[in-house]
Amino acid sequence: MSDTLDYPQQPATELSKTTSGSFDTNRIGEVKSWLASQFDAAGKDHVPDFEYTSRSISHLHNLATISQARTQAASIIANDFRLKASEYRSQAARIREILENVGLAQEGLPANVVASLQVLANVANLLNIRDTELSSFLVAMGDVSLRKTGVEDKRAKVQKESKILLDYTRKAIARLTYLKRTLAQLEDDVAPCETQMEGWKTNLSILVSKERQYLQQYSNYKAMLNRVGYTPEISHGMLVEMAEHRKDLEKKTKPILDTLRSYQDLPPDKALAALAIEDKKRQYNAAEKYLEDVLQSALATSED
Repeated sequence: MSDTLDYPQQPATELSKTTSGSFDTNRIGEVKSWLASQFDAAGKDHVPDFEYTSRSISHLHNLATISQARTQAASIIANDFRLKASEYRSQAARIREILENVGLAQEGLPANVVASLQVLANVANLLNIRDTELSSFLVAMGDVSLRKTGVEDKRAKVQKESKILLDYTRKAIARLTYLKRTLAQLEDDVAPCETQMEGWKTNLSILVSKERQYLQQYSNYKAMLNRVGYTPEISHGMLVEMAEHRKDLEKKTKPILDTLRSYQDLPPDKALAALAIEDKKRQYNAAEKYLEDVLQSALATSED
């Protein structure tokens, strides 16, 4: 029997083995018998040779069990159909006999009546009703109406979902078009951006070089300021104040310088020149001491 009918499959069983590890001869015999019957039913003379392994025997035994179960079930259904067919034939013969007795045999009816009866029978078969009573037709038509209403509701729901999906699809297509256009624009901007990035890289290398140069100059200037005694306390205001003190000292020393210049016109007397030189040295030392005191006082004031 063919395995086309859909029946529940039997659970697979493992191939039993003897203590020596050989296959179960009973199962091998059942498989061989089943294969022979199947090939004989298909018109084949013999079963092709193949290697009997535990896996193949187990698989074929499961197939044989399922096939035999389906064959048995199909035989039961076929017998039931034959019984029903014989009952239907007996009922048809009885109805035909009744119709003939009342003068309503099919051979004695007009052609249009036979055609109408055939249409009525076809409609009854289409509506899946067992008789041609008006109530059966009404019930069947009501059932068809309910099914039609359900189908219409499902169709309306599907159309609504289709509209939503269509709207989503249109939006997705619009978004895809926008993304493609953006991608094309970005691809067009790649070359100019790469050129700009190359320029930035060149400028960056120049800036890094300048930074190193400026850091070196800063270190040099810092070392120079440390050598000359610069401290963070010296501000612009203090330098301006010191410059003003310098100007005052220049004003005070100017008469002395003028006097010293006037000594250049003295007669070349060695003794007087020596005295004049000593006097100017004293004045110079005093002025230098005064300048020193002023600077020290200014520095002390800024530190306070």
